[in-house]
This record gives sequence, structure tokens and C-alpha cells, in this order.
Amino acid sequence: MRNAALTLGLIGGVLAMIVGFFGYGYTEFVSRNGAIGDFGTQVDHPMVIKVASFLAPILAIAGAAMARSQNIPAGVLMLASALGIYVAFGFGVFTMFPIAMCGLGGILALAARQPDSH
Repeated sequence: MRNAALTLGLIGGVLAMIVGFFGYGYTEFVSRNGAIGDFGTQVDHPMVIKVASFLAPILAIAGAAMARSQNIPAGVLMLASALGIYVAFGFGVFTMFPIAMCGLGGILALAARQPDSH
């Protein structure tokens, strides 16, 4: 289960990084260039988007890296990453897989009681 948590956390973290690049870039673009009609309006809380864009992928990848040796902190980090993505971006077509993979990786890491057999 720890290997599955590691894999899911890495994939979820990379997907969260892609979502984060676009989220951060969008808020920066609108703040520098202003609103573009109805298409490019600023989000309600741009700093939440920016912080989650930075922290969520780091938490997921760090949790994945720790999944084999320290499963409890790893699970907490991956679940925090999934929660951060959900709070900042909501649940949609581009966030459902990072949320699901980070969340499932966190649950698997927390559920792992002993090291995986080799």
C-alpha cells in the first residue's frame, strides 16, 4: 500500500502542479492586464489560488516521497494537498484527478500498517 501511495502522490502532485501553473498564471495575468470583458475577470481571492498553486503540489510530492518510510505524515501531507486543491480550485474537470489521486494516496498511506514486502 505504501508503494501505491507513493505512485498516486507523485502523479497527483504533478497534475496539481499543472493546475497550479495555470491558476497562478491566470491570476497574475488578470492582475497585471485588468479584466477582459466577461472572459478575464479576477477571482474572489487570488492569494488563495496563488498559495494553493504553490503549496499543494509540494505537499503531494513530499508526502509521496515519505510514503515508504513515514506513512502517517505522508498521508497527512497528501490529504492536505487534496484539500488545498479542492478549496482553491473546487472540484471540476481539471481538478478531479489531482484531488482523487492525492486523496487516495493519503488514505492508503494512513491505512498502511507495515512496510510493503519486497
